[in-house]
Amino acid sequence: MAVYTQVSEDELSAFLTDYDIGQALSFSGITEGVENSNYRLKTTTGDYILTLYEKRVNVDDLPFFMNLMAHMARHGVTCPEPVADQHGTVLKTLNGRAAAIVTFLDGTSNNTPSAQRCRSAGHALASMHVAGGDFEGHRGNALDHTAWADLLASCGDAGEALKTGITAMAATRLHDILSNWPEDLPRGVCHADLFPDNVLFTGDDVTGIIDFYFACIDSHAYDLSIMLNAWCFESDGSFNITKSRQLVAGYQSVRPLSEAEISAIPTLCRGSAMRFFLTRLYDWINTPKDAQVRPHNPMDYWTRLNFHHQVNTPEAYGIDRS
Repeated sequence: MAVYTQVSEDELSAFLTDYDIGQALSFSGITEGVENSNYRLKTTTGDYILTLYEKRVNVDDLPFFMNLMAHMARHGVTCPEPVADQHGTVLKTLNGRAAAIVTFLDGTSNNTPSAQRCRSAGHALASMHVAGGDFEGHRGNALDHTAWADLLASCGDAGEALKTGITAMAATRLHDILSNWPEDLPRGVCHADLFPDNVLFTGDDVTGIIDFYFACIDSHAYDLSIMLNAWCFESDGSFNITKSRQLVAGYQSVRPLSEAEISAIPTLCRGSAMRFFLTRLYDWINTPKDAQVRPHNPMDYWTRLNFHHQVNTPEAYGIDRS
């Protein structure tokens, strides 16, 4: 469940008096997601999402996220568009939480996307990267490669309960990743969390990119590697090279990768797999057993990391250098 802060009908009505979006017709919590409290709001003027930002979100980052979504919407990327109140204010406070209303997007997501959907999603990511070229905001990636060693150390040896020897193996693999990390790749706006549940479709066509709350400035190819991990592995842990080939082809149809970016793909995929293994391990250890949200099993990303450490060339991901 992803509704941590409850909003009553009276509280909603009072909140909406500052907006020019009509009267509420329906209002219900959205169970997907793990970070914030989200509500589907239908008014006499249309459909919206009301989000209350919970404690894990740094409120100082919210202007970056709001401005980025507005920028993307203006540049043809279909994403939630922040709604300002009658005074031009987007970020407000509701029930002790920072809150905002954004437009609702049609479409559905699927955690087992087809190869064609992978191609469409790759195209959408590249379009976002291109559209962000003149975005003036800046937010560093708090979970980039410089943070991973401290994150691993913070987990101690608790991972041994999942797999004996995993702490030492993770340290060895992390050292290998950091020793080979490319520092000079093209950088810009990245989504940094473009999992299948953050892309909406109608048929095979992307109708929206959502959940920009990890967005930051980082290397574009690293952002692509996050998608390769999230979109191209099957439920049994096997890598689907057809999906990978289509995802990268869709991306390159908008923004061709440089030779340096292509060569870095194996290391970047190892890195993004390590990033999500470590954050999921941390959550697995530190989430209370009675928490409303069940943490993801970190071993899913350990399996992906195993795959990446067995391959050394971009061709293993179906990437054609020609």
